[in-house]
Amino acid sequence: MKKTDSKEAPQSVDEYIADFPIEVQEILKAIRKVIQQAAPEATESISYGIPTFSQNGVLVHFGGYKQHIGFYPAPRAIEVFKEELSGYEGGKGTIKFPLNKPIPMELITRIVQYRLAENLNKSKNKKASS
Repeated sequence: MKKTDSKEAPQSVDEYIADFPIEVQEILKAIRKVIQQAAPEATESISYGIPTFSQNGVLVHFGGYKQHIGFYPAPRAIEVFKEELSGYEGGKGTIKFPLNKPIPMELITRIVQYRLAENLNKSKNKKASS
């Protein structure tokens, strides 16, 4: 799927996105923007070779593949949104959004907001117990 065969891992989210065909780049940019809007204070990086957003811990990862966009919001978020995600393939911590169907941006927003709240609660509980 990626344009280059270079084995070098991307150093930034921009570099990662630029490595895909233009139509996939547009989808990846749109997902990135939705995540940024849902979690404006989150930092972005490349972790495990894919774009990662963090705030009080990892929020979500996402990545482009030949037939789908992989979205990784942690197993608990998948459990919470199980019903809405039932139309998508996935696993314990993975959701596959097919490239040939509209990406559910509003659902991604709600999942990111859920993860943000979850991380904030975890962070508060850690501080309270120390």
